Amino acid sequence: MIQRENHYVSRIGWLRAAVLGANDGIVSTASLIAGVASAGVGTSEVLLAGTAGLVAGAMSMAAGEYVSVSAQSDSEKADLERERKEQETQPEFEHEELAQIYVGRGLTPELARQVADELMAKDALGAHARDELGISEVVTARPIQAALSSAASFTAGAALPVASVVLAPPGGIVMVTTVVSVLALGLLGAVSARSGGAPRVPAVARVMFWGALAMAATALVGHLFGTTVG
Repeated sequence: MIQRENHYVSRIGWLRAAVLGANDGIVSTASLIAGVASAGVGTSEVLLAGTAGLVAGAMSMAAGEYVSVSAQSDSEKADLERERKEQETQPEFEHEELAQIYVGRGLTPELARQVADELMAKDALGAHARDELGISEVVTARPIQAALSSAASFTAGAALPVASVVLAPPGGIVMVTTVVSVLALGLLGAVSARSGGAPRVPAVARVMFWGALAMAATALVGHLFGTTVG
C-alpha cells in the first residue's frame, strides 16, 4: 500500500490565518505601545493601551476571519448546489464538459471520456467540484478554524510586546518593545517559511522590514503628538 504524502498545501487553511494573526498581533500591538510610550505617558497607561489592543485585536481578527471565510464558504456552497442541479437536468452536457477539461490537460478524447465515465460513476459532484470549480477538501473554506487560528495566533503574538512593557526599564519601553517585536517577527517569518516549505531569508526579511517600519512610523507620530500636547 502506497503511503499518502503530506504536502505543504494541506496546511494552507490554518497556516495563512495563523501567520496573519501572529504577524498582526506583534506589529499592531508593538506599534500601539511604541506610539503611546513615545507620547511620554506612564508605564501603567502604556500597559493598559497594549492590553486593550490585544483584546480588541484578537476579537477583531476572529470576527473578520469568520465573516470573510464564511463568505467564501457560502460561494462554494452556492456553486456546488448549482452544479448539482445542472447534473440532474443536463447530465450529458456535464459529462462532456468534464471530459473536455481532461482533454485540455493532455488526455486523448477517448481516454478523457473514459476517465469522466469512471469518476462520475463514483462521485459526479466531487469530480466536478475538484476539476471544474477547483474546490477540494484541502483548500475548502473553514470559517471556524480560520477564526480560532487567527484569534489564538494574534493573542500569542500580541502577548510578546505587552510582556516587554512589564520587563522594560523606565524610559526604555520603546527600545525594548521594538527589539523584542522585531526579533519575534524574524522568528515568525522563519517558522512560517519552514511550515510552508518556502525560502527562509525572504520571509524573515520582509516581516522584519515592514514590522520595523510600522513601529517606527507610529513611534514618530506618538513623539510628535506628545511634543505638541506638552
